[in-house]
Amino acid sequence: MGKQNVAGRAQDQNGQIRQKRSDTLVRTLRKAYGPDFLTDYRSDATLRTVLKRTGADSLSQLLKRKGRK
Repeated sequence: MGKQNVAGRAQDQNGQIRQKRSDTLVRTLRKAYGPDFLTDYRSDATLRTVLKRTGADSLSQLLKRKGRK
């Protein structure tokens, strides 16, 4: 099993950060990025829905747009 980095994101043994699955729930993302993350979306919305509605290609791109690391 991988370890957690400083941001709390999972890494494999080579240190690469895993890509979040598109069925990850907003409530799960809020646990990692804070309760004020994606407040325009319900907690049971999926990452896939958020990406589709925002036009972002990935969580990383969405985080950059939101001014987060």
